[in-house]
Amino acid sequence: MRRHPGPSGKHHLGSIEILHEDRDIIVVDKPAGLLTISTDREKSRTAYFILTDYVRKGVAKSRNRIFVVHRLDRDTSGILIFAKNEQAKFRLQSQWQDTQKQYLAVVHGRCEKRADTITTYLAENQAHGVYTTTDTRKGKLSHTAYKVLKETKDFSLLEVDLLTGRKHQIRVHLAGIGHPVVGDERYGKEHKRYERLALHARSISFKHPFSGEPLMFTTETPVFFNKLIGQLPPPIAHPI
Repeated sequence: MRRHPGPSGKHHLGSIEILHEDRDIIVVDKPAGLLTISTDREKSRTAYFILTDYVRKGVAKSRNRIFVVHRLDRDTSGILIFAKNEQAKFRLQSQWQDTQKQYLAVVHGRCEKRADTITTYLAENQAHGVYTTTDTRKGKLSHTAYKVLKETKDFSLLEVDLLTGRKHQIRVHLAGIGHPVVGDERYGKEHKRYERLALHARSISFKHPFSGEPLMFTTETPVFFNKLIGQLPPPIAHPI
């Protein structure tokens, strides 16, 4: 497996850092606060818009484009993969169940179980909020595995493996066991404001869509996490 550890002289596009680029894919480190793709309210301040402009080299009429493979919430930072052609997109998405996605989350309180897998059905309401349901016709079966890496008096640092990829899955699952992500005003019922959501897509392992080469990318932990929990352990490489 070719491993790409944390940032070292990588290419920056404003707040976005390009971790890897070849003729088929672009792997980036997205900051918290930036949308993956546009919404009705926001069209231009997105990772998709910035990277589309990048591959077109500022030429609006260029046919060069990128394709969304997956998304991160606006307030979640970390690794995003984009494809540079439609075939690469389809190949990456077809192997998505075998793609290993590891997150870091700082949550409130101390977890009773040092490691566990949370399994529920998740559904979305008309206000675009996600909730756990027992109605298997409405919800989609979702699995989130976690283990505790470090604890303080007030917080726990969790390593989270996203086993299915539902909207807001990690946030809803962790809130559901009584340990919401720090800074989560939607699901966490915060009584104080934090500078950001303490959720970060730290590493991803997958096979290149054409060469089949195993690739792994990791990012540095956001400074905000160190403020909450102190010095963090290095990421662990998981072979695929």
